[in-house]
Amino acid sequence: MQVSWQGVYPALTTPFNADDCIDYAVFEKNLAAQVDAGVDGVILGGTLGEASSLLNEEKYELVRFTVDHVQGRIPVVMNIAEQTTRAAVAAARAAQDCGASGLMLLPPMRYKADDRETLEYFRAVAESSPLPIMIYNNPVDYKILVTLDMFEAMTAWPTIQAVKESTRDVSNVTRMINRFGSRFKILCGVDTLALESLFMGADGWVAGLVDAFPNETVAIYRHAKAGRHAEALAIYRWFLPLLELDIHPKLVQYIKLAQVATGLGAEHVRAPRLTLEGEEYTAVWAVIQDALSKRPKL
Repeated sequence: MQVSWQGVYPALTTPFNADDCIDYAVFEKNLAAQVDAGVDGVILGGTLGEASSLLNEEKYELVRFTVDHVQGRIPVVMNIAEQTTRAAVAAARAAQDCGASGLMLLPPMRYKADDRETLEYFRAVAESSPLPIMIYNNPVDYKILVTLDMFEAMTAWPTIQAVKESTRDVSNVTRMINRFGSRFKILCGVDTLALESLFMGADGWVAGLVDAFPNETVAIYRHAKAGRHAEALAIYRWFLPLLELDIHPKLVQYIKLAQVATGLGAEHVRAPRLTLEGEEYTAVWAVIQDALSKRPKL
């Protein structure tokens, strides 16, 4: 299925049972809610999907399961976050075999590659599979900045088509558009900058709190793109305290707790992550409950 790299792309969480196995019943419930809300694609095995603690076969099984359940209604994108070029190439080929429609690609993990090394890594993956690729540019969390000059080099590789813009600098949307026009689709990857990025011309939103609030997320995107700025702002201002859960190191636990509150997920995480407790649990739960008490009618 063709990936347009426009619209709302949930970074899906991976729910677990108490015995540490993937809870496919809960996953299917959330997936159905996302599709029903009108999302434009889904991303598996990202940070929110706890990629760092998933076995490769678990990630590939999630792709197969999702492809089977969406039945071509939306594209399924698999994240690649590997330590070596060889492993990234193997993951790209496996994603294609599993039926994925596209890839989200991080720079090499753990090793802080320089620009030349990072570009060679991207090139190797881009040439290993025909699947379209969205580069994940997140120097805050992953310590490698994909610069404009690096994107200039990537214009020669047609399968690299989009960027998940997570530099935390909203003006980077304008820089990308000024330099490359429509060559690269731009999707905001930071929930707290989503509406600002859409107003600046971003094509889409790789969203986190959408896992708990799919309808509100899609509504913000559609209002923004239709020029209904006041309607988008009204929902976004209500949403912001929740969206701030996405920019904390424990975003996985926080967003999973929000999913519990809305009936779309489970609280279990995979070690070394641990579920919340004590004052932290109480504080996060209070933010969620306060938002639910004021939840807007769409």
